[in-house]
Amino acid sequence: MKVGFIGLGIMGSPMAANLIKGGHQLFLYSIPSVPQALADQGGTACANGKEVAQKSDIVITMVPDTPHVEAALFGDNGVAQGLSKGKIVVDMSSISPLATKEFAKKVEALGCEYLDAPVSGGEVGAKAGSLTIMVGGSESAFAKVKPLFELMGKNITLVGGIGDGQTTKVANQIIVALTIEAVGEALLFAAKAGADPAKVRQALMGGFASSRILEIHGERMVKRTFDPGFRIELHQKDLNLALSTARQMGISLPNTATCQELFNACAAHGGAAWDHSGMVKALEKLANFEIGQKR
Repeated sequence: MKVGFIGLGIMGSPMAANLIKGGHQLFLYSIPSVPQALADQGGTACANGKEVAQKSDIVITMVPDTPHVEAALFGDNGVAQGLSKGKIVVDMSSISPLATKEFAKKVEALGCEYLDAPVSGGEVGAKAGSLTIMVGGSESAFAKVKPLFELMGKNITLVGGIGDGQTTKVANQIIVALTIEAVGEALLFAAKAGADPAKVRQALMGGFASSRILEIHGERMVKRTFDPGFRIELHQKDLNLALSTARQMGISLPNTATCQELFNACAAHGGAAWDHSGMVKALEKLANFEIGQKR
């Protein structure tokens, strides 16, 4: 297929690379520039989103937040200006479900189809082609794009209509944040009590408390490796979507709000670009004790 890919950061670059390896012709655009490695693998750098859309049958966006998607699609020389009937736009960013529905209406008015397909699995999953992909949109568009999804992910689900993919991703980020907080509390408790947090984590991995977050982020907490990964500032954005949408729906998400405040504390200490497992540092500040510190 002729595939456009806009947004070649920590996640987008390996996702695009997997599509190139799968034999597809890729047309690329990213700010500030297209990584040379992708050009060396056969990707074609374009001047803007309009050119990407003109040369592609399917255009994928993978950018940080709702305003970035809007700019990529509808800004000057954006994707919309290069679309023609029958093309498909696939937004794999994590953005507002409500804004997603509005973007889809504008794209569909041009005679094109739209899918929202946010992902989970982080940089590791992007490189391995093992992402979880949560898709909202029509079955016909999903069927056309599924071969591309299968090069980027393993657990691929058409959840429902437009916006349902983004809603699922927000739900995912609620669970991830709360589980990071739980793992942080547990390991901090164990370390302060005098146990070896590495061995506690190892023991817990064999029981009902086992999880991917205990496995991966628990190890980060013990080894003090907080390079992203998935940046705290991006998880803050996702939880803001959760909390603002919850307010609009009239429901309370009390523990999501607590996790957001812990992320806010990390950001206040210069940690906006830490991996989100760095939430534990806010808990450590409250306890005046670090995991790994001798009691």
